[in-house]
Amino acid sequence: MSPNLKARSALAAASLLLASPALAQAPQAADAPTAEAAAQAQPVMTKPPALLQQVEAPYPPEALAQGLTASVRLIITIAADGTVADVLPTEPVGHGFDEAAIAAVRQFRFSPAEVDGVPAPVQVEYVYHFTLAAPPQEAPGPEQVQAAPKATLTGQLISRGSRSRVAGATVRCGDDPEAPEALSDADGRFTLEVPPGECAVRVVASGFQLYQTKEQLQANETTEVNFFLAPTAGALETVVRSERPKKEVVRRTITRQEAQKTPGTFGDPIRVIQTLPGVARAPFISGQLLVRGSNPGQTATLMDGVSIPLLFHLLGGPSVVNAEFIDQLDFFPGGYGSQYGRAVGGIVEVGTRKGAADTFHGSVKVDLLDAGFFLEAPVTDGISVAAAARRSYIDTLLPLVLPKDEGSTLSVVPRYWDYQVRVDFGAKRDARSEAEAQAQAGGARSTGYVMAFGSDDQLRLVSSGPKTERDLSVDTHTLFHRIKGDWTYRKGALTSVFTPYVGYDGTSFKFGAAKQDGVGYTVGAREVLGLELSSALTVRTGLDLVYEHQAFDVEFPAPENFEYVAFPGAESVGELLVEKIGLGSFDGALFVEADLKVGKFTFTPGVRGNFQRAGDARNVALDPRLWVRFEATERTQLKGSLGLYSQPAETFRFITLPYGNPELAYQRAFQSSLGVEHRLTDVLNVDVTGFFNRRYDNIAAPGQLRSLPGGGVIQVPYSNQGIGRALGLEVMVKKQRASASDRWSGWLSYTFSQSLDGRTGPAPEQNGSDFGGGFGGNGDDTYGLSPFDQTHILTLVSNYVLGNGWELGGRFRYTTGRPTTPINHTFDLYQVDRNRFNGTYGPYASSRTSGFHQLDMRLDKSWQFQSWTLGVYLDVQNLYNAENVEFTFNDYRQRREYEVPGIPILPVVGVKGSF
Repeated sequence: MSPNLKARSALAAASLLLASPALAQAPQAADAPTAEAAAQAQPVMTKPPALLQQVEAPYPPEALAQGLTASVRLIITIAADGTVADVLPTEPVGHGFDEAAIAAVRQFRFSPAEVDGVPAPVQVEYVYHFTLAAPPQEAPGPEQVQAAPKATLTGQLISRGSRSRVAGATVRCGDDPEAPEALSDADGRFTLEVPPGECAVRVVASGFQLYQTKEQLQANETTEVNFFLAPTAGALETVVRSERPKKEVVRRTITRQEAQKTPGTFGDPIRVIQTLPGVARAPFISGQLLVRGSNPGQTATLMDGVSIPLLFHLLGGPSVVNAEFIDQLDFFPGGYGSQYGRAVGGIVEVGTRKGAADTFHGSVKVDLLDAGFFLEAPVTDGISVAAAARRSYIDTLLPLVLPKDEGSTLSVVPRYWDYQVRVDFGAKRDARSEAEAQAQAGGARSTGYVMAFGSDDQLRLVSSGPKTERDLSVDTHTLFHRIKGDWTYRKGALTSVFTPYVGYDGTSFKFGAAKQDGVGYTVGAREVLGLELSSALTVRTGLDLVYEHQAFDVEFPAPENFEYVAFPGAESVGELLVEKIGLGSFDGALFVEADLKVGKFTFTPGVRGNFQRAGDARNVALDPRLWVRFEATERTQLKGSLGLYSQPAETFRFITLPYGNPELAYQRAFQSSLGVEHRLTDVLNVDVTGFFNRRYDNIAAPGQLRSLPGGGVIQVPYSNQGIGRALGLEVMVKKQRASASDRWSGWLSYTFSQSLDGRTGPAPEQNGSDFGGGFGGNGDDTYGLSPFDQTHILTLVSNYVLGNGWELGGRFRYTTGRPTTPINHTFDLYQVDRNRFNGTYGPYASSRTSGFHQLDMRLDKSWQFQSWTLGVYLDVQNLYNAENVEFTFNDYRQRREYEVPGIPILPVVGVKGSF
């Protein structure tokens, strides 16, 4: 050992010298959790961090005196700006080595890593070697230099359990800092040339457990292998998919991995929306979204930017999109940008994912409610396809368990199916960044896809009982189909996205003697053009156009006092009217908005101009909007928004009297919010937002009174007399998993709100309803609690990884009961001319149904095999069998109120295989 001693450092993981980040990974126990996420797409590392500034650590004096060497294994958290956010030792070695290495690494500087083209924080494994330099040796003469023998190790890296190819992984032999290394390509292939002999293979890859094995390599020979890497659990990934730059005050994004394990959702990611702040609980059978005090139908539901008529199957069933097809789910409770319109409530946008680019994958899921499959595969380089379908069999199982006695039950016979097919083109696998892809394409490139999707629902409700009770028979059938294209063109700072689409909708409804069959045809297109003028200014503009044509065949009894006059002493029976009605409507919008960064402030002003033509109606609305974000500190952000929003009435409401009102206008709303986000720790975040919304010119039913040309008065079915307002506070506390050893994650959401509904002008005659009927008061303008008002909404979700493939989760929900108007039982009101009873009621909305509370639990177990993964789950809704009131209805004398409870304890067992 030379007396001239010095320290030197090296990167043993070879992930920081212009290579991909290695996954920080402690040695895995035998019962390390496996991952159902193995069959799911991992985030793509499009740009690895590069070491820009390295600081040499001082050699610990004590270790130097004893001639000790050491290798300190560290987990480094690199922030999105390339600074070192945290350093933790995984295997302390003592003698002062740990402290010296940590102090030096904290001063390192890296170029930012990018995940999916966006700067993102990552964790890497780093080994700091303390070695003692040997005395210099004489260089051998030319006659002493001989070519050293070489061995070649080549092969492919495959994700265990899903057969996905692992790109961007580092392969090397041992921890020697001077050892050669290889980086796997888009197909997971690598080639490594090393000295012959035993190779202690070490493979590090983002989102996968550290892989180690030994290979015996022969001189001048090539050894070909396949290494199967075990993915970490989806929620345990230490490579973070960074959020897109926010253009809204509140956008809550849910990943497929965390959503599929949420209890009470049966693995359906879209159901998770119902657990987020600002969302009131809708009645079980409706499946509606009630956002920030808005009414049903006022929140727009989009799939890949295209409006769809419903997000959930009837009877509160699963979403109309297969869970495996969902890439990301964006929920905007309010304050969204000018690109979005046709809603005065919130926006839900479901983003689907393209098919796999490496090999053939798929999954099959079967439970007690339905069965479905998902398949994805590459066709050729740059072209991939994905498809999914699902069919329920509740209509077959329910008759086996429902009581057979007459009048003993409300019989529900539902049936649904859905499908999605998507073909992507233009995305080359060998491009590691958008800039590289454009360079390969000659400075500009085009990508796109074509997608078809649809859904079908049939629901039959039958209630029977003694002759003194009401009989009820309702049949509904709803279906839709959509075909859309998407063409994205990028050149430098310019981005253009063009989305044309066509659609077909069908509805069928039968209620007693009334029947209605309807069809609708839709043609639309969107164009969004974005230009990044500088790092501080980006401008977006575009068009949003849609044309609808709807036609209906209807049969129903003529309205009283319209074509006949009721006579005393008997039930009114009118002529059966048969009508064929058709109407078209156009709605177009031009929008423009900009992102302007000024110091710590970011401003996004925007405006959306709307024009509608439906029949003889011509409507125009202008919606200015603004949101502001202030970066108070690295961990704290303040945010605020205000703006106007417009929503056209449905096309069918513009048909002529007595079935519609051709003079309807845009529904309008003013929305405002103010909030703060604070990151308590790297894994614990708090978001608090207050909001105030005011709705006006909304559709009210029944509408205003109108005089007929030939004399008489009629009340039109709809008019723009609806008003409302809502205010509240939303709190979201979310805890993510910090690393593979962190087993717990979850969130708490709470909403305090008050929602009021009303109408301008005289209040219509009301006989009460399931939710309390009409509005009270004697003035021309009447306000009252919304039928869907819920003062307190609390949800607690938690998941815990038990180990050995087991995961346990729970969800508890509580909401205040909905307002009702109580029946006044002092006397009966009998109308002789109509031969029926009318009820008498107390003060409007003076009582509520009982509060809703429910506990759901989910237990998952997965087995990971070399080429596929098997998962089994038990999802139990309403674990302690709470009797929550979903609906109320009255007997024929309006004396007694009956409560219809929701689902009792409902255990669902499911099996899912993925490959």
